[in-house]
Amino acid sequence: MNPENLSDDVVLFGEVLADVFPDQSVLGGAPFNVARHLRAFGLNPMLISRTGRDALRDMLLQQMAQLGMEISGIQCDADRPTGQVRVIMEDSGHRFDILPDQAYDHICAEATRQAMTATRPRWAYFGTLVQRNTQSRLAAARFLEGCECEIFLDLNLRAPWYDEATVASSLLSADVVKLNDEELVVIARLFGLNGLGAENQAKELQKRFALKQLLVTCGALGSWVLDERQQITKAPPVESARPVVDTVGAGDAYAAVFILGLLRQWDVPTTLQRASEYAAAICGIRGAAPQSADFVQPFRRAWN
Repeated sequence: MNPENLSDDVVLFGEVLADVFPDQSVLGGAPFNVARHLRAFGLNPMLISRTGRDALRDMLLQQMAQLGMEISGIQCDADRPTGQVRVIMEDSGHRFDILPDQAYDHICAEATRQAMTATRPRWAYFGTLVQRNTQSRLAAARFLEGCECEIFLDLNLRAPWYDEATVASSLLSADVVKLNDEELVVIARLFGLNGLGAENQAKELQKRFALKQLLVTCGALGSWVLDERQQITKAPPVESARPVVDTVGAGDAYAAVFILGLLRQWDVPTTLQRASEYAAAICGIRGAAPQSADFVQPFRRAWN
């Protein structure tokens, strides 16, 4: 691809993996989920990741081609498999069993640097799970060095695959940070902010890491965002017309629409409301993303 012709809206760095449910396996991973949601809304995301040389890679490339997504950022590892995570369904929701030493743990730093030189994104996206291994952590550093745009950090903390140093360096690199209310508790404990209350914890984190926005999702309780003036905007929860099937990928759907709002310059209350609407709808289907492009059309029409 000719770099002169590239105008990617968002470049994303991180894991591609298969969510293994009791009855089926579907491709996932937060960066891939966010990327395909963005593509469904008409954006041009560029995903940088690494897969095995296996059937899951073939499935990924086929899906990306069907969606019209750029595939040049998808590296191939001959020695390790495409990532997998077992999704264990429980009455309270779901939990993950994330397998170690997968292809996305070995993203090549030099190939990442080269991919970044061929992009001119308006936003960059990354998380913490992909940084659990030294090699991909180095590639993440190259990714961030190559960013000449604003950076969105979707923490996605997955125990035991994070530590204080990784979280701190990630926060220092970010302009906008998304986390859920449970992750805020973990972050507060890591940085000695216990006892302050959620909003004061967020304000201390915003000040300490010079964040432009800190976005906190609270599931059935809604969401809120803290800006760089330390003003809080809250949004109530949204109920979907669909019954809840599972909550896998709801946070990724929320992140995608929030990024869409940043790109389209929606006001904050509108962005929070629309992100909540879309995430609630995703909870009404199995897996992290719809199988048909028809799913997003009512949202695109309503949001013009």
